[in-house]
Amino acid sequence: MKRIALFASGSGSNAEKIAAYFADNTSVDISLIASNNPKAGVIDRARRGFGRRLHIPVLLFDRATFYDTDRITQLLQNQHIDLIVLAGFMWLMPSKLVQAFPNKIINIHPALLPKFGGKGMYGHFVHEAVVAANETESGITIHYVNEHYDEGQIIFQASCPVLPTDTPEDVAQKVQVLEHLHYPKVVEDVLMR
Repeated sequence: MKRIALFASGSGSNAEKIAAYFADNTSVDISLIASNNPKAGVIDRARRGFGRRLHIPVLLFDRATFYDTDRITQLLQNQHIDLIVLAGFMWLMPSKLVQAFPNKIINIHPALLPKFGGKGMYGHFVHEAVVAANETESGITIHYVNEHYDEGQIIFQASCPVLPTDTPEDVAQKVQVLEHLHYPKVVEDVLMR
């Protein structure tokens, strides 16, 4: 049995798609949904929706627990987590956690890295920057996580056109389609390596 921990800070649409993708897979278990944001949509989705149906426990933690203790790392190790999947998780992963799970933490970024990455480049900020730069394409990048924002080795990219008339919201919709289409499959591919 391969075990996944999902980390999310936002609405949780990618976490839900990943959980649904593996719902009937008897060799993969979504063991945990972890969040630093008690108001995140993923918490409600998990507690009332997909997480409840699939019996996925939710873990909430604060900044001090995440950065100043080893509690999260120890919990993940004790649960024999094989892969940590960041699905809209906004905090930089602590070095101790990255070192404890080398090439076992992946993230999805809503642009074609190395463009439009780094601290503060998430969600609508990315899409606004793409439109402001008059880019003709955007997309997703799935990458391994290291101690720096968006600098880990790229695993997969998919692109979509950006039209001159597109707003940041238009780009966001196109990118989300790519996220939901590709992220669960790439998670599976990485998990089975």
